[in-house]
Amino acid sequence: MIDAIILAAGQGTRMKSNKAKVLHHLGGKSLLQHVIDAINPLSTSINIVIGNDAELVKNSINSHSINWVVQKKQLGTGHAVKQATPYVKDQSMYLILYGDVPLIKTSTLKTLISKAKETGFSLLSVIHAEPAGYGRIIRNSNRVIKSIVEHKDASDKEQEIREINTGIMAIKGSLLKKYISQLKPNNKQGELYLTDIVENAVTDNVTISSLVCDNVSEVMGINNKNQLAEAERIYQQKQAKDLMSNGLTIKDPNRFDCRGNLIFGKDCSVDINVVFEGENELGENVLIAPNCIIKNAKIGDHAEIKANSIIENSIIGSHSTVGPFARVRPETKVGNYA
Repeated sequence: MIDAIILAAGQGTRMKSNKAKVLHHLGGKSLLQHVIDAINPLSTSINIVIGNDAELVKNSINSHSINWVVQKKQLGTGHAVKQATPYVKDQSMYLILYGDVPLIKTSTLKTLISKAKETGFSLLSVIHAEPAGYGRIIRNSNRVIKSIVEHKDASDKEQEIREINTGIMAIKGSLLKKYISQLKPNNKQGELYLTDIVENAVTDNVTISSLVCDNVSEVMGINNKNQLAEAERIYQQKQAKDLMSNGLTIKDPNRFDCRGNLIFGKDCSVDINVVFEGENELGENVLIAPNCIIKNAKIGDHAEIKANSIIENSIIGSHSTVGPFARVRPETKVGNYA
């Protein structure tokens, strides 16, 4: 069985916002929802550790299958996971994830799980050109992981290491409970570091398998609005690439936004600065001019949406023309050849 623990209790003071960090949106859904969507195809159960804005976070996720765990005081990542250990099953494999790392891929998590099956424990790391602020992966002469050292506790030599800890790991439930119970606040912050379970496992002669992620952006954490904007662009460019691979013409992928789902027929064309929100469906040979907002709309074959138009919760018939500068209000039905 594959289960998950997602840490989502932090406020995120660097976001300079009144709402919890994981509630900020990327591509039309919350950071936390992205992580849930990544793990859902693999897991049998999901435990989410919450703290700040706990009720708002719970209410933002439309799922009755999640086990919500409250962390009343934020005393480190190890302390956060410890709150979930009463629900940990010995024989299950647990993925430890973070609610502010929204671009993680299901395929990467699947590979990480397969690595963990060999030893009961695997870590996801990445080579970072600018590793300052991140925990460093410490390996022995045989390139086997022996510990993780947080940046604030690292020596000058250790700070030169470019392989960093992403925080994401897969570990057998029995091992997780054992090593979490051994954690002590032996650091400058006085917190329980989840990373310390690595050294405890090594001392216990457990080999830590590793997977080096080949894309830094996939494991980037969102800590401020600059990083949120950077992640948004990465996400949108990936979506544009996938849509174009499936036949959609996008005039400029750098000026394209899809904040939901888009279904389209053959020979559709989308010009610059078009924003899709919610659930949208385009027929065949649909042309959308610059600067349009399309929200929860169904647009028929051979329709043309001219520049600077807004269509919301509406149906546009085949061979129809809308705009320019049109506002099609919710529940509108435009007939064919209009």
